[in-house]
Amino acid sequence: MPIAASEINFSDLSNKPADSVRKLQESPSRTLLVHRRGDEEDLVLTTASRAQEVREVVSTTTALFVALMQHSESVRDLVTDVMPTAFPWVRFLPREDMRAFVVELVDTLQAADSLGTPAPVTQLITQWQHTAEVHADPRLLAILRQDGDDLGDVPAPGAATA
Repeated sequence: MPIAASEINFSDLSNKPADSVRKLQESPSRTLLVHRRGDEEDLVLTTASRAQEVREVVSTTTALFVALMQHSESVRDLVTDVMPTAFPWVRFLPREDMRAFVVELVDTLQAADSLGTPAPVTQLITQWQHTAEVHADPRLLAILRQDGDDLGDVPAPGAATA
């Protein structure tokens, strides 16, 4: 069971910074959830050492996963077989697309780790999830598989439009 982060309001952070830092340092997770007003997104405040630990764990896990995937075809098959446990929506993808997702995910994990940002990974997952949504809806899939004549001319990438 994960340890919950301590919580404070944003006003506490700005009005009582010493108390907020003390609460951060006393938190078992060395993390504070900072609540903001209205529709503003809450913040997570953590120590630099904690952030480095998290980065190291992600990097190590990524390196291990990449090494396993590069090790053998049977490992790639196993990962493809268990992928629905991690991402239930992949069940709507054709088997070859599921395998392509696995390969692309591993490549993107490795590249994103080298940049130190998870954004490319979350973007890739979202894109593949949308692909699964199309496969899950037979009507939408049929529309997208229609002959492209109904969609008009599609300019070449980078071509100027009139």
